[in-house]
Amino acid sequence: MRYVLKRKIIIPILVFTIFLTGTAFKNDFFEIAKQIEIFTTLFKEINMNYVDETNPGDLMDTAIKSMLADLDPYTNFMNEQDVEAARINNTGDYTGIGARVKTFKDKLVIIEPYKDYPADKAGLKAGDEIIKVGDVMVESYKENAGDLLKGASDTSVDVTYKRQGKTQTATIKRAEVEIKAVPHFSLVDDKTGYIVLSRFNSKAHYETNYALRDLKAQGAERIILDLRGNPGGLLNEAIKIVNLFVPQGQLVVTTKSKVEKYNKTYYTQNEPIDTQIPLVVLIDGKSASASEIVSGSLQDLDRAVIVGSRSFGKGLVQRPKQLTYGTQVKITISRYYTPSGRCIQSLDYWNRNEKGEAVRVKQENYNEFKTKNGRKVFDGGGVLPDVIFNASKNSAITDAIINSDLIFNYATNYYYKHSATNVSNLKLSGSDFSGFKAFLKANNFSFKTDTEKSLYKAFETATKEELNDDIEKDFNTLIANLEASKTNVIDENKDYILELLTEDIVKRYVYREGLYDYYKVNDPKIKKATEILGKPAVYQGYLK
Repeated sequence: MRYVLKRKIIIPILVFTIFLTGTAFKNDFFEIAKQIEIFTTLFKEINMNYVDETNPGDLMDTAIKSMLADLDPYTNFMNEQDVEAARINNTGDYTGIGARVKTFKDKLVIIEPYKDYPADKAGLKAGDEIIKVGDVMVESYKENAGDLLKGASDTSVDVTYKRQGKTQTATIKRAEVEIKAVPHFSLVDDKTGYIVLSRFNSKAHYETNYALRDLKAQGAERIILDLRGNPGGLLNEAIKIVNLFVPQGQLVVTTKSKVEKYNKTYYTQNEPIDTQIPLVVLIDGKSASASEIVSGSLQDLDRAVIVGSRSFGKGLVQRPKQLTYGTQVKITISRYYTPSGRCIQSLDYWNRNEKGEAVRVKQENYNEFKTKNGRKVFDGGGVLPDVIFNASKNSAITDAIINSDLIFNYATNYYYKHSATNVSNLKLSGSDFSGFKAFLKANNFSFKTDTEKSLYKAFETATKEELNDDIEKDFNTLIANLEASKTNVIDENKDYILELLTEDIVKRYVYREGLYDYYKVNDPKIKKATEILGKPAVYQGYLK
């Protein structure tokens, strides 16, 4: 939100609108009106009298985000750019260069060019750093530099970029880009179809329906539906996808809210495609929201065997509310419950710990529910698969490695050093892992744990109190031990890190489409799913 108004304070009108477009303030109207009046008076006085020049838009942006941060991470204010991004996510259509791009202060980095789209046709590859768009240097552009790449279909944009230290130029002709909900479907073997559903946008049901029918026409007698990494999306699309495999009139999900009109039950509305075809659904820790509605409902109805690791655990439903000036607020309006009656929300945002952090529901507090056939399932912690693969021991350190872009950068270097690699059976070795750890060190990767921060703070206090001479030796020993522990944590996550490196490297050579072909041959979860589906007695055994 960027309303650069130096003295004309019209932002309070927006605040008033934000509150009054809510749905439940009948008994609290006076209190809401009182707090609005206090806030608008404060806001006006700050902007009129503060010693330095203020930007009302920036102040309001901070105020809104701080207010919403006390609720949950899904209740968000959306400026005009956010609204457009949400539209693209829900429809899957936009005009641009056809690549996933990450914005930095001084460059735009190509994260993934989409096969046969403009950036790919112009020769750009993952890892390329765009430093100039047209005549504009990215480092000197004050707004969102990613917008420089946008434009009407069939228009061209010149870019200057760096690749492995060398500066190059390219002309990209923009085009309509379609982000598929189902980026891949094919046969794993003569009888087993494989469908990847990566998002629940407005095309999710249509594309899944098409993939299922096509695979059946090719001879598929059993199906693997891959929801790993799928963050969710539109609720109605999830219900329609469940409907492909269960009869019309079946309860799929119930939503419950303090606002009566949001208390709803959702049933399947259409005739299914196939209620008998054996089905395995793959999930992992990044399968969330609508992915959990599909997997949880099919599990509750004993319609599919769920394989993988525990899902994310997002049992909350959001709805966008229109505000003024093209903005929106996305509000958590209800919780959802699968057919057995369970809510799989894993984090409690309404009862936080002493640090203000949402706490995870403890396993001993999970409630037991029953599937259609009487199998035990539980709430409170995501969807637990019927066939469990241990998730990676994600720690703050491994998360920091992932967020540092060093896995991405290592894959980029690997690609340019191994240009002739055959990736169909790529297997990274222990020496590759050692090479990656050396890469971390060469790039000065560092991460301070909360324990280290506390120790340094304590030592700083001891220094002020002139006690540091007595404890310095012990302090250094503790820090050295913590460094060794961090190295051990990285080693414990060797398989997970190598898996992430492998995925990124494979995409460099054969795009995302080729990655799914790689999965079909090498992925242990797909192999297990195929094995289960190939043995009817084993498959039925999981469901009874």
